Amino acid sequence: MAKVGIVMGSDSDLPVMNKAADVLDELNIDYEMNIISAHREPDIFFEWAANAEKNGIKVIIAGAGMAAHLPGMCAAIFPLPVIGIPMYSKSLNGNDALYSILQMPPGIPVATVAIDGAKNAALLAARILAVNDDGLLNKLKDYSEKMKNEVIAKDERLKKAGRKDY
Repeated sequence: MAKVGIVMGSDSDLPVMNKAADVLDELNIDYEMNIISAHREPDIFFEWAANAEKNGIKVIIAGAGMAAHLPGMCAAIFPLPVIGIPMYSKSLNGNDALYSILQMPPGIPVATVAIDGAKNAALLAARILAVNDDGLLNKLKDYSEKMKNEVIAKDERLKKAGRKDY
């Protein structure tokens, strides 16, 4: 059963949202991924969000651009954590989505990551799930150690090759 619901309003968001799925795959966290427009198919969206908890979803990662209503609407319906990913746009560089997701009214929280920050959204979802899952917590610790070792290896390559040849 999926523990994380990844939802986006358009297939144009898929390249970013796939980065969240990649992290969840690496951590072996079950998820489902959907394209559902809160504006163009509100009935389908409402049914999905209203049934997400019953369907085993513990955290929703919602990506949205421009008006960015999808994360907030998820948070209005779904009683568990929602993480919003503002999508980059050509017109306002994603700032419109960022402000829309950040500026939720009191009582309807949405955790917000950086513009196109799907990787961090997935890691935040994993950390939320790890509160009650020691196995997942250990995977996250291993993931952090792997990132640390990657930086150390890059530094060693830089020192070995010299700045201009790196």
